[in-house]
Amino acid sequence: MGPGPSDIHPRVLEALSRPTVGHLDPYYLRIMDELQSMLREVFCTKNRMTMAISGTGSAGQEATVLNLVEPGDRVLVCVNGVFGGRLADMAERAGGEVSKIERPWGEVFELREIEDALARIRPKVVAIVLAETSTGAWQPMNEICAPIHESGALLILDTVTALGGIPVELDAWHVDAAYSGTQKCLSCPPGLAPVSFSDRAVEKILKRREKVRSWYLDVSLIANYWGGDRVYHHTAPINMTYALHEALRLVLEEGLVECLVRHRLNHRALKAGLAALGIGYATQEGHQLYQLNAVRIPDGVDDATVRRALLERFGIEIGAGLGAFKGKVWRIGLMGYASRQSNALLLLAALEQLLAEQGYEFSHGAGVAAANKVYAAGC
Repeated sequence: MGPGPSDIHPRVLEALSRPTVGHLDPYYLRIMDELQSMLREVFCTKNRMTMAISGTGSAGQEATVLNLVEPGDRVLVCVNGVFGGRLADMAERAGGEVSKIERPWGEVFELREIEDALARIRPKVVAIVLAETSTGAWQPMNEICAPIHESGALLILDTVTALGGIPVELDAWHVDAAYSGTQKCLSCPPGLAPVSFSDRAVEKILKRREKVRSWYLDVSLIANYWGGDRVYHHTAPINMTYALHEALRLVLEEGLVECLVRHRLNHRALKAGLAALGIGYATQEGHQLYQLNAVRIPDGVDDATVRRALLERFGIEIGAGLGAFKGKVWRIGLMGYASRQSNALLLLAALEQLLAEQGYEFSHGAGVAAANKVYAAGC
């Protein structure tokens, strides 16, 4: 129940164990086709250039940045946590002229800030994180995507922690390049990075002035393997593709909307339970992720002691704070297969016991009772 990797669904683990075939075997090529189709459904896009990069989410992040940013391009990066900062670093390494706008950790960007930055910087590329894993902040996209698109800039969106946990609507938001990871809300082992590129992005890639600064992550080359020609590029991680294929099947069998509703319900139950214990969120109200709950550690409670006891005595892993939140925040994941009522209630019960042992005062049983009230109401 940390910030990832999340629990793996048994069907995904079984898929990993299936016999390995060649990366040009007809069966594997069919799996690739089906995987692309399911990714388009989950990303809510019709983008032809939708596929899985061989590597973790960071490989997908680097693939989008390296392919869309050329030396000298003005790049606007919105930074409100660790992973926005990483986008800026990658864009600089790609040779971009990077400008950053920043918000305090736990807060999100507003329309006015984006519009002012667009007018001032006139970027060719804008990069922003939808679900900031380090802070639990959920960046609203409905308003800010229009001025970015109208400015002519290409929009890169980080959906690593978002995909399968909150709405991701690439076409509706005019997103030009998005990347994700398998190990968060898709409940698949780390190892592949779903990506999707719009036609505008593909046009930019094909008209680059110089080659992408990575042979392995050059989308124009990888696309020839994922496209109809099936031109060999590199040996694909066959069994990881099986696993992601099965993970996407699980999401779509449940129903994408139903999957998001489940994440929301478990988040609300956990939030109510924590509030009953006097534990609040470090993230801006109204912009808290369902799947990644960044909560303030109560005064007088030892961070490491509680996390260690949760793991050793109850088999529950939660995450520590990063950067500005180090030692101040717990990051509690309710992602994918781990987003279950039994998990939320077990964590609350375990926390009550451990907090009591540290002399923290609260109404005993209040956390579990408050969560159960939410479950009983079903909202």
